[in-house]
Amino acid sequence: MTARIAPGGVKELGPLRWGFSRAAGRVTGTEPPAIFTTLGRTKGLFTGWLHFAGRLMPFGSLERRESEMVILTVATERGCEYEREHHRLLGKRAGLTTAEIEGILADTVVDSLSDRERVLRESAQVLVRSKDLDDAQWERLRSVTTEREAIELLLLVGHYDMLATTLMALRLEPDAHR
Repeated sequence: MTARIAPGGVKELGPLRWGFSRAAGRVTGTEPPAIFTTLGRTKGLFTGWLHFAGRLMPFGSLERRESEMVILTVATERGCEYEREHHRLLGKRAGLTTAEIEGILADTVVDSLSDRERVLRESAQVLVRSKDLDDAQWERLRSVTTEREAIELLLLVGHYDMLATTLMALRLEPDAHR
């Protein structure tokens, strides 16, 4: 599979976006992530997207472990290999165990998740599948979240669902590890 739009270099991205992409690659132990070197071609749109995405993760109100679990859940539901692989390492760094990550990616029951985490995961699964939460699922979600956290979960799932669409349509392959 070949990417439909090739990742850009310093000429296409500009020095700041290229530098950011290289730094991100050092953090993830990969080449500069294709998500950044491809979306970075949009210049100001990339900057706005990055600000929005960063407000959800890592600077959101959900715990990092929770947000990574939700992202891995969305990636699994969507079958987005790029998101799965990119967040496998990030999930581990955020405190998910290898067994938990593999269970989420295999779409199996993960017994070590807390009650709250199970509700967040189930809500993410339902949102991706149906684009809505019925009243019963909403009540389960609200029983374990604040108002802000509930809204943020909806935005986080919607964002990573949208991102999966973009990554898959662009045919981006997971980044090679160094």
